[in-house]
Amino acid sequence: MAASTSTEAELTPASLEQDAGRLRRMQSEGCHAEALEDMRGLLADHPDDRDLLLIEATSLRHLGRIDEALATLDRLARLQPSFSLMHQERGLCHVARKDASAAIPALLQAVNINPALPMSWRMLEGVYRIVGDGKSAATAGSHVETLRQLPIEVVNATSLFADGDLDPAEAIIRTFLLAHGDHPEAMRLLAKIGMAHEVYDDAELLLSGALAMQPDHRPAQFEYAQTLSLRHKHSEAEAALAPLLESEPANPEYRLLASTIAVGLGQQDKAIAFYHAMLADLPGDDAASATARADINLWLGHALKTVGELPEAISAYRTAAAERPDFGDAWWSLANLKTYRFADTEIARMRAGLDAPATAAIDRVHMAFALGKAFEDRGDAQDAWDFYALGNAEQRARSRYRPEVIETNTREQIRVCTPAFLAAREGWGAEAPDPIFIVGLPRSGSTLIEQILASHPQVEGTQELPDIQRLVQELQGRDPDLDNPRYPEALTALDAADCRALGERYLAATRVHRSDRPFFIDKMPNNFRHVGLIRLILPRARIIDARRHPMACCFSNLKQLFAQGQEFSYSIPDIARYYRTYLELMRHWDRALPGHVLRVIHEDVIDDLDANVRRILDHCGLPFDPACLTFHETRRSVRTPSSEQVRQPIFRDGLDQWRNFEAWLGPLEDALGNALGDWRD
Repeated sequence: MAASTSTEAELTPASLEQDAGRLRRMQSEGCHAEALEDMRGLLADHPDDRDLLLIEATSLRHLGRIDEALATLDRLARLQPSFSLMHQERGLCHVARKDASAAIPALLQAVNINPALPMSWRMLEGVYRIVGDGKSAATAGSHVETLRQLPIEVVNATSLFADGDLDPAEAIIRTFLLAHGDHPEAMRLLAKIGMAHEVYDDAELLLSGALAMQPDHRPAQFEYAQTLSLRHKHSEAEAALAPLLESEPANPEYRLLASTIAVGLGQQDKAIAFYHAMLADLPGDDAASATARADINLWLGHALKTVGELPEAISAYRTAAAERPDFGDAWWSLANLKTYRFADTEIARMRAGLDAPATAAIDRVHMAFALGKAFEDRGDAQDAWDFYALGNAEQRARSRYRPEVIETNTREQIRVCTPAFLAAREGWGAEAPDPIFIVGLPRSGSTLIEQILASHPQVEGTQELPDIQRLVQELQGRDPDLDNPRYPEALTALDAADCRALGERYLAATRVHRSDRPFFIDKMPNNFRHVGLIRLILPRARIIDARRHPMACCFSNLKQLFAQGQEFSYSIPDIARYYRTYLELMRHWDRALPGHVLRVIHEDVIDDLDANVRRILDHCGLPFDPACLTFHETRRSVRTPSSEQVRQPIFRDGLDQWRNFEAWLGPLEDALGNALGDWRD
């Protein structure tokens, strides 16, 4: 079938890729006019295809039609601004025109995106020599030599990876490793592909192996520290990064990772110092510096908010929005303080950013949620709901969340963790009574309970710790089948020694977040799904179920944009199903472990603080302390969206906010069904 007669319906991605390969072969044989002629039909059906536009520009350049080639590249740049081969081709067009002043920045842009471009480095070496810049020519030449010494498969796969072509890059590099055995650069690349796919355990193993072969390989050392941080192994990450940071204390990549690790360790003051140092060292007013300042000010604002420095946090967030007006995360961070009120001019700027065609999808989501909060604060429920609905719809469209996975887990927990199963394993696990788990749904009052407990002199407030989730991932195994999971069935294979070892691992991993207080809080809400596991490995741990009226809780989730996770919260059907399965599973834990989980109703805490504080402390085996009643005076890091609310005395204002939106919440009431009547049970 001739390309010129192909229709969009007839062309699959595979056949389009085959046609692109055929056109490249024609180019390699010098048949550029024929390639252009043969491409007309393909481009007519696929006018925005990246590879076809690049092929067209390349053939136009070879035919001396430079203006047309650059016009095609301009179109490609609007579609794929970070495509390294587009920048390389633009540089080659300028080389053909003997325009060194235009060729150099284009080629530099190409290698900054993708350092595995021998052609760009060779061209840079030659152009620099022509303009008399011997030092830069030598640097480019050294890159040419470095790439020449690498296997061609590694170079090609690295180039594909840099342009986002992960699957073909992985196929090439896996084939190379199977044929040639361990190779540090190939292992590094496969690890980076694993990181891109969020398979961090594989990445850690690969980078550890590469460093065993080349211990002084600095890029691999840095990537290893990155991977450890992504796996929430912050102490190990800090140790891995330390020698790099000591050798280059002003290296921006090292400092940024160091600040991320400091945040993970709860060392907010240390992170704040890093952010200030990075801002002080940024160059002038170019676009790249403005983007970097926006990002760093955002992170600075997060750290300042966590430690309760609210005016400074607001200033940092506003600076981030001023540096990049369409920076949705900066606007949402202001809204997410819950106490900030937007001026008319700020609302106008957000609306303009939301309507601008160039605004990125994720920025649109952030601004939609921020505008929802802005109009809710003004009492304009209609506009607020419209913006919340827009943000939720766009975020849900980006999500791969499947409610069936959670419901399968619930059924399996009930099947495996029966009363008899748990009774037969009574007393297994680590003996330490240190952890206090607060579980439930987000936005259910759990941060208030945490703040009350963290005000007690014997209790350490930490954060939403990922360590139980990490153990679950191990039990699930690699490449888990979410429709037929190994966990919680894997619990049946554990013996007493296994459970004790898992409990001790949890205690050791969380030690970094603690001082010398005997008890500490783990406030990861999703741990309600793992009460059986917690009982097996930490039988003396206390567990508190933070619960709130379903309409109030679900609505509060619907208007909250989470930094990560909680993907069930972006549609009415999803949040209602999640709430109902939460109730189902908590009722099971009540039957299987009677008295083990304390239910704390948020509305009851608001109505009678003293009585509920005493209930909570009694459940945790703690003596009464009046500081728990004046929890808002406790100064500590709080990383959840409720951080500013729990720094104020008890107030009722938020309990019935959902009623302002009743006109739009009928579908939520219907979806919750009988949960509205028996949610306290």
